[in-house]
Amino acid sequence: MTNILKKVQSKLHIHTKNDVIDFIIKAFFLLATIISASFIIIIIVFVTAEGVIPFVTDNDGIGRVNLWRFLTGTTWLEGRAFVSNLYGVGFIIINTLYIAFLSLLISLPIGVLTALFIARIAPKKLAEVMRTVVELLAAIPSIVYGLFGSGLILTFVYNLAKIFGVQSKGGNSVLATVLVLSLMILPTITALSEVAIRSVNKDIIHGSLALGATKTQTNFKVVLTSAKSGIFTAAILGIGRALGEATAVSLVAGNARSGPSLGFFQITSTLTSTMLQGLKETVGIDYDIRFSVGIVLMIVILITNITLNFVKRKVGNVDVK
Repeated sequence: MTNILKKVQSKLHIHTKNDVIDFIIKAFFLLATIISASFIIIIIVFVTAEGVIPFVTDNDGIGRVNLWRFLTGTTWLEGRAFVSNLYGVGFIIINTLYIAFLSLLISLPIGVLTALFIARIAPKKLAEVMRTVVELLAAIPSIVYGLFGSGLILTFVYNLAKIFGVQSKGGNSVLATVLVLSLMILPTITALSEVAIRSVNKDIIHGSLALGATKTQTNFKVVLTSAKSGIFTAAILGIGRALGEATAVSLVAGNARSGPSLGFFQITSTLTSTMLQGLKETVGIDYDIRFSVGIVLMIVILITNITLNFVKRKVGNVDVK
């Protein structure tokens, strides 16, 4: 027994008391990592197990859902729920990507410029106030953003549509959804971009100023360029939140049943809002199919992240770890 113990200690390079402490700490970290990774695995397994049911069973006599039609369909449900298996989610995928892209298009430049102002331009006290405001915005629950959008942004969009001579359904529209999501992802992009900007090596900044560049030239041509890897990471996390938001979107999107919806004043729907809509009131195929939408959402997020990380490596010329 003693020999076996000595062999194990030798294999693990445990010879002193400090080695034992290091081994225990490493084991603790490994356990924490396994627990963290397990959650995502459990979620994926559970959602997948529920989501494949509509495609592999006859759904209590209704019949199997056709996978190709489900992925390419332009109508969420043809016929009444519980008596039809004609679900289509293709247009919702387009809506989701379209809205996330427009939200990022608005939030990214505003967030990066705000971060640059806080990190490099604003006086110290003002920067602290601005940083606190951004942190508070990030902490606000999504339902509050949804209520804000429902009470104020919908009215704004409704009046804007009237000016352009377009009828909008109470303001529920692509534009309202984009504005709410832009507001929601703005603090994430700002906070992470600010950290990236503040992490730029001071020697690079001083070198730029010493070569005769102005502060503005240094901020835009040196600081932002040096921080582009962190800024790209902020954009990836921001678009991840935009793709995954459900509650606020459900309150302002209008929950369109067909599409795709590309007009700014058209009602729309996203994968998350479709999953959320009526989930508690449904049973059978209408309940199971929402888990199928969850599988689609996970795949969309995975592909989007892989694509953005690929672009990050090419444009940012940095290794993604």
